[in-house]
Amino acid sequence: MDECNTRSNKSIGTRLVHNARNPRAQHGFVNTPIHRGSTVLFPTLDALEAAVRADTRTGSYIYGLMANPNSRELEAMLAQLDGGVGAVVVESGLAAVSVPLLAMLCAGDHLLMTDSCYGPTRTLCNAILPRMGIETTFYDPRIGGAIDKLIRPNTRVIFMESPGSLTFEFQDVPAIAAAARARGVTTIIDNSWATPLYFRPIEHGVDIVVHALTKYQSGNSDILLGAIVARDESHWKRVKQTAEAHGHYAHPDDCSTCLRGLRSLEVRLARHQASALEVARWLESRPEVARVLHPALASHPDHAIWKRDFSGATGLFGCVLKPSPRGREQLKEFLESLRFFGMGWSWGGFESLVVASDVRGSRVATPWTDEGALLRFQIGLEDPRDLISDLESAFAQAGSVHLGQG
Repeated sequence: MDECNTRSNKSIGTRLVHNARNPRAQHGFVNTPIHRGSTVLFPTLDALEAAVRADTRTGSYIYGLMANPNSRELEAMLAQLDGGVGAVVVESGLAAVSVPLLAMLCAGDHLLMTDSCYGPTRTLCNAILPRMGIETTFYDPRIGGAIDKLIRPNTRVIFMESPGSLTFEFQDVPAIAAAARARGVTTIIDNSWATPLYFRPIEHGVDIVVHALTKYQSGNSDILLGAIVARDESHWKRVKQTAEAHGHYAHPDDCSTCLRGLRSLEVRLARHQASALEVARWLESRPEVARVLHPALASHPDHAIWKRDFSGATGLFGCVLKPSPRGREQLKEFLESLRFFGMGWSWGGFESLVVASDVRGSRVATPWTDEGALLRFQIGLEDPRDLISDLESAFAQAGSVHLGQG
């Protein structure tokens, strides 16, 4: 890498632009070319055997499944941003959730999973892990240090997601991590919402950080990719071995695309943050809205935790609508009247999105009691004034101050 990549006193914006690329080694081209391929050839037997023994983060390439120049650049950038010893990139955010769980859990083990977790993560716990002899207990995301009371002799992992990607509870990560460390339990957190720019879990005691790179890091809604970043060598080796043994792979095209997105992450997040807060404040003033789930608002129950641990908020937040006698019919009119908000399950791209969810049937540790519809907004890079105007028109089109499920 160039000299600029080795300096440790650079701001985050400078690191995002200059780290994990080396134009001198690429004939002066700014970005590393995409290296598609499976087979790597060696001139001698000695060279082949040396490559097999080498560190797969820095040594010779062996086979396309293990690493390529594009995946290594991305992994180096991600590890540096999170403050970990190494990263492993895989083909989706869900794969980034499953790999460290499979790496750290065995038959007979017990997992503590936040009750606010991503839906497919819950499916993994309920449908796949039991077949492997692994038991899951879902816990109150706001439990904090009291999680110590739920730790059993066979508890091996505590999994966090802060905030929950639909309900936006923020967890007391330092307290949970401290309780886990005192009992020898590995901690994993899904940090896709904040990215390392706004929250660095390893600095708060977490062992493994999961990212859906599909979201803000790529920024264009055009790839699927995930990453796992490990605090120490032991956790990294287990994650890397498990990913390779299960054939997980990050395509070099996607790695290159994600790196391109990372270069502009700081400026994009600043726009997402400012616009989302403007829209959230406007929604908080609306008679149709029961409450807004945005951590930067003083009304959010976890505002103090967010302010203590996070350096910013991204473009994803939620709100609960007041219930209506017309229920789903009126909610449908509202959502389908929006012009600038697409209905789609992802987030983190340049476009604004909205989805309606009903989590009342899935929560087991902490029942969700709101009767109105739960909406999740992804605020993109549009002018927030246009988004507010769009929402105002849709509320008027739906024709009532109450729009919830009923």
